[in-house]
Amino acid sequence: MGAAAAIKFAQIEPVGQCNLRCQMCPVQFRAAGPPHGPLAFMTLDTFRRLLDEMPALEELHLQGLGEPLMHPRFFEMVRLAHARGVRVSTNTNLTLLSRRRAHECVESGLAELHASLDGAHAEIFERIRRRARFSRVLRHLRELLKVRRALGAATPRVRLVMVVMRDNLQELPDVVELAAELGIGELFVQHLCHDFGEESLPLAYAPMRRFVDEQSLLHEDAARIETSFGKARERAAACGLELRLPRTQPVADERIGRCDWPWRGPYISYTGDAMPCCMVATPDRANLGNMAEHGVAAVWGGERYRAFRDALASDSPPAVCRSCAVYNGVF
Repeated sequence: MGAAAAIKFAQIEPVGQCNLRCQMCPVQFRAAGPPHGPLAFMTLDTFRRLLDEMPALEELHLQGLGEPLMHPRFFEMVRLAHARGVRVSTNTNLTLLSRRRAHECVESGLAELHASLDGAHAEIFERIRRRARFSRVLRHLRELLKVRRALGAATPRVRLVMVVMRDNLQELPDVVELAAELGIGELFVQHLCHDFGEESLPLAYAPMRRFVDEQSLLHEDAARIETSFGKARERAAACGLELRLPRTQPVADERIGRCDWPWRGPYISYTGDAMPCCMVATPDRANLGNMAEHGVAAVWGGERYRAFRDALASDSPPAVCRSCAVYNGVF
């Protein structure tokens, strides 16, 4: 498979601060964009050039460290990729999902939308998603589903995504019921994605490490986890909902946890910096070269990528991978 055919994912970074998953959460660390610097958007020209260099692109996931719908040309990007036969998906925290944007989600060709919902009640949800409003999020989600029905469309396919941690573990069974009430058929529950444990971690991310230490289910009572997971399974089975639950302990067989992302596609920042995956998230943790400046093929086949792949395939993976939930089989 050629380099372009293997590249399936890209990132756009909107302005805003973030946490583990969005700009409204308790742990905020991002220094790009106001008030720290200029707008942190991938330009449409850069986006188009990257698409041009990937003629065999199959899948494109548009996300960023912040809310993708903040990008003023988000739907132009979706349309550009969709017109080339690319399957486009995105994440959203739903805060900016107005009626107009709901129509654009359907009409732009967006294939899949992952809606973040980390609680079934306002108190827990708003404690995790600071400055968010639970009632607004639910209103916007219902509006999207209503617009999709009104237009007789099957897409975007909507999947709820919940990041499970100590603070919201007890909410899981109720999130299952909420998804069923909304008419959404799939709930993807994931572990906190990274423990930020590498020695080379920039000091700015130390609060992330502390937050994960405090909230990770790796440190939670196994009986409490199984109680919540068991109730969630029962309710999902009763309402016919597809429920994906994570492992909560690393697997013994290391081969299960090893990922293949650096062989499948890059994660590209708004400036064009290529990273191994979205778990790395920021190029100051692992930067494999700038695709906007040097070209997709040159970076994808370059020495940095080759060295990273070789290390990941070995018994001594890069430090940033050793701390990863995917590598350890607990995502």
